[in-house]
Amino acid sequence: MDINSSERKNRSQVAEILRNFEETNREEIEAIIQALTRITSRTPEQIKPYLETMLERLVESKERPFYETATPEERARAFREWASSHDLNTPLLSDYAVSRESMYDDERW
Repeated sequence: MDINSSERKNRSQVAEILRNFEETNREEIEAIIQALTRITSRTPEQIKPYLETMLERLVESKERPFYETATPEERARAFREWASSHDLNTPLLSDYAVSRESMYDDERW
């Protein structure tokens, strides 16, 4: 499974969790919207996108990052994909550019 398909799977899982959450907590969510409407003097239509974003972030925060859940093979494959996505014609740094002397060239030992 590549990173993109893993991300798509994660997004669909988050969307499914949100749908279930919103269905089972419809009354509470509506009460939150009404309270925010009174507090902020905004319409429910203005508040809903903010609330949806916040709920999405809360659900996503439960998801563990790729590096925590991936097998060594998946991490290696993802690294190779990342490495191959770079231009192979990029000029290399010179030996001097990566030497200690170049890092401290204003200091004398």
